[in-house]
Amino acid sequence: MKSRRQFIKISSLSAAGLIFGGGLLESFANNLVKENKSYFKGPFDFKRTPTYCEVCFWKCAGWVYKDDNGRIKKIVGNDLDPNCNGRFCPRGTGGVGMYYDEDRLKTPLIRTEERGKQTFREATWDEAFEYIASKMKQIKKEHGPESTALFTHGSGGKYFGKLLKAFGSKNITAPSYAQCRGPREVAFISTFGQGINSPENTDIRDTKCLVLIGSHLGENMHNGQVQEMSDAIDKGATIITVDPRFSTVAGKSKHWLPIKPATDNALLLAWMNVLINEELYDKEYVKKYTFGFEQLKDHVQRYTPEWAYGVTTIKPQQIRETAREMANAAPAVIVHPGRHVTWYGDDTQRLRAVAILNALLGSWGRRGGFYNPKKAEVPHHKLPAFPKPKKNWRDAMGGKYNLADLALASGVCDASIPSPDMDYAVKAWIVNGTNLINTLPDQQKTIKAIQALDLIVVVDTMPMEITGYADVVLPECTYLERYDALRISQGRVPSIALRMPAVDPLYNTKPAYWMAKELAKKLDLQDYFPFETIEEELDWELKQVGTSLEEMQRIGVKRLEREFDDLYFADGENVEFNTNTGKIELYSTALEEEGFDPMPVYTPHPEPAEGFYRLIYGRAPMHTFSRTANNPNLTDLMDENSCWVNPKVAKEWDLSNGQYVHLENQDGVISEFPIKVRVTERIRFDSIYMVHGFGHADKRMKRCFGKGVSDTQMITNVMTDPIMGGTGMRGNFVTFRTDIKKSEV
Repeated sequence: MKSRRQFIKISSLSAAGLIFGGGLLESFANNLVKENKSYFKGPFDFKRTPTYCEVCFWKCAGWVYKDDNGRIKKIVGNDLDPNCNGRFCPRGTGGVGMYYDEDRLKTPLIRTEERGKQTFREATWDEAFEYIASKMKQIKKEHGPESTALFTHGSGGKYFGKLLKAFGSKNITAPSYAQCRGPREVAFISTFGQGINSPENTDIRDTKCLVLIGSHLGENMHNGQVQEMSDAIDKGATIITVDPRFSTVAGKSKHWLPIKPATDNALLLAWMNVLINEELYDKEYVKKYTFGFEQLKDHVQRYTPEWAYGVTTIKPQQIRETAREMANAAPAVIVHPGRHVTWYGDDTQRLRAVAILNALLGSWGRRGGFYNPKKAEVPHHKLPAFPKPKKNWRDAMGGKYNLADLALASGVCDASIPSPDMDYAVKAWIVNGTNLINTLPDQQKTIKAIQALDLIVVVDTMPMEITGYADVVLPECTYLERYDALRISQGRVPSIALRMPAVDPLYNTKPAYWMAKELAKKLDLQDYFPFETIEEELDWELKQVGTSLEEMQRIGVKRLEREFDDLYFADGENVEFNTNTGKIELYSTALEEEGFDPMPVYTPHPEPAEGFYRLIYGRAPMHTFSRTANNPNLTDLMDENSCWVNPKVAKEWDLSNGQYVHLENQDGVISEFPIKVRVTERIRFDSIYMVHGFGHADKRMKRCFGKGVSDTQMITNVMTDPIMGGTGMRGNFVTFRTDIKKSEV
C-alpha cells in the first residue's frame, strides 16, 4: 500500500522549484521592478495579498507574498479554503510565471491584414473600444443583437456575459461544457435531477472504494480530490482504475483494468448485470428511491461478463471481482463521473450508466459516496431588466439538443457558418480566455466560422493562436494584478474567496471588469454597471452576507454556515428528486420523451485501420490545457509532450525511445511539428497517448513554439452526442511518419 506522503510526492512534482531562485528569470524579474516602480499598496501589510488561482477551474484560494521591493515571490494556499486546505498544486504555485512572462500581450492591437496572420498595429484603449462598439452597433442594426456571442473560460466571463445580456444576446458559452463535462451533467440531471457541477460533490475522503474510468486523478491535479484520495488511500480504500493506460493513479490501485478503448459502456452494463443478478445492489435504497428497476433488470440480462469479455478484453472473473468490491464497500463507494467525458459520441449514455451504477450501490446522498453540496448565496445589486432575445444559437440549428442545459460552444460555432438553410447566424464573437483554435475540435471548421464573422474580439493575457484571427486584441492583466468577482464555490460548507491585486498591472493591460464597463459606456449600456469601481461592488456584496471588503482583504476566505444538517440523507428520509417521477430514474422518462433510449445500450465504435492507433490524450499535473505551455516556471517541469508507444508497436515501426516522429491521422492531416517517442509498457498496443496543450504555432510564445504535437490538430473526426451535442473526440486514429521534413508539412 502506497502512503499518502509518497503519492503527494509523485503528484506535486517538486513545487519548491517553482519559486524564483536565480538565473535569467531572476534577472528578468529585477528588470521589471526597475521599469515599473509603481506597485499596489493598500491599507494593510500587503506583503501577503489574498487571491484565488486562475490556472484551473478549481480556483483554490491562496496568499501572494512579495518582497520589500514589491516583487511577487511566491503563492501558497490559504488554510481556511475548503478547496485546497492550504496547499497549492504545481500549477497554482507556478502561477507567478504568468505575471513575469515577457511574451505577454502588452497593449491593445487592431488587425491590419487578413485574419490568421499575426499582423497588427498598436492602438489606444479608447480606439479599440470605439472599433468594437461601432461594429457591434452595425451588427445589431443589420442582424439583431442576438447575432453576437461570447466564448469564455475564466473569471472575466461574468462581466462580458453581463455586457452581452445587456446588449440583447444570450449566446454565452464555455467550451468546458460541450467539449468536456456536458454529457456528465445531462446524464446525472436525467437520473438524479441534479448535476455534478464544480468542484464535484464526491465524498472521496470517506469512501471505501473509488472507481475511476478514464479519470486521471493525480495527473489532472484537481486539488481537493487528489488530497482526499491520498487520505482515502491511507485509510485503506480500494481503488479500481479502468484505463487503456497505466496512469499515475493506476499505480495506486488494487485493480487496473486495461480496457480496450471505446468499450467502457460494455463494462458498465456488465457490472450492472452482476450487481443485479447476484443481488448485491442496495435493495432498500433502490426500492425507496428509484424508478424503473424491473425494466433495468430485464435490460441488462444480455450484458453478461462473458459477453463483455469479448468486447472489452477484461476477463469475466475480473468483472465479477470488481463488482463485488464495489458492493462490499457500498454505500461508501464512488463510481467517479469524471470531468472530460466527451469521447465517443454516446457519452451521455455512458455517463447515464455511471449514474445508474451509483444508484444501484446506494451511494448518492450517502457518506463516502456523493454528498449534498451547498453554495453561498451572495445577493447582487439589482440591475435594469435585460432585453429578451428573440432567438439564440439553437434556432440556427433547428432546435436540437433540448436537454443541453447550457449553450454549446460547438453549436455557436456551427451557427456562425452561413448556410442557405439558416435564417439566422452569429456574426460577432467575443472570446475571453479560451484559445478556440486548440480547444474546439475540427480546427478547419472553427477557422471557417471565424472567417465568416463581421467581428471577432479576443481578450487574453497571451498571444495564443486565436489572437491571430482577431480584429481587435484586448490584453488582460493576469489574475495577480486585478480584482475579480467573488469565488463562490459549492462544497460541504459554503464559502467565498476574494481575489485582489498584489501588484499594479504590467504594461498597458487591464482587468475584464474595466474593459466591460468601458465598452458598456460606448454601447450606452452603462446602467448595467452601476458601481464606479469593482471595489465598491465587492464591498456592497460582501456586506450583504455579514462581512466587508476590508475583512476579506485580511482573511481571504470566509466559510459560511450550512442552514440545515443535510450533508447526507438521514436514515429512512423521504427525498423527492427533481425528475419527472420524483425518483432516481434508472429508466429515464426525460430521455424517452426526447426520443432517446431510456436506458444505456452498448454501441460498437469504429476500429483503427491497419497501421493506425487510437489517439488518446490527457493531462499533466504541471499544465492546464494550453494556457500554461509558455509559463516560464512550468515549462521548466515539462516543455513538450511525448507520444507513448507500446514496445510491440515500437518494434514493428523500428521506433526508439526519444526519437522524433510526425503523426498523420485517418484523414491525412499531418502534425505541424514532430513529437518525441516514449516507448512504454504503460499503454495498450492499439493506442498511443499524449498530453493535451502543446504544439503551439504562434512564434510570439517563444518557450512553447513548435514544442510537441497539438492533439487538437489531429482531431478531425468529431462524434457528436445526439442527446446534448457534446463533441466526442476519441474516434481519431494516427500513424507514424518518419520520412517527413518540416518543410514538407
